[in-house]
Amino acid sequence: MNPSTEKLRKKYIDNPPEGMTSEDIRSMSGEALLDMDYFLNKDEFDDDFGEEGFYIF
Repeated sequence: MNPSTEKLRKKYIDNPPEGMTSEDIRSMSGEALLDMDYFLNKDEFDDDFGEEGFYIF
């Protein structure tokens, strides 16, 4: 397995998201784990483009 995926798995096993258990995290595929991490943290990756506001082009 990918070391970064295993690091995420350990992070979420130690502190599972609301509504999940550590057993749920253990049984997730690497791809599902990465998807979950992305959606839990997508605000950090958002560049705010397209939000209401004033733009000069």
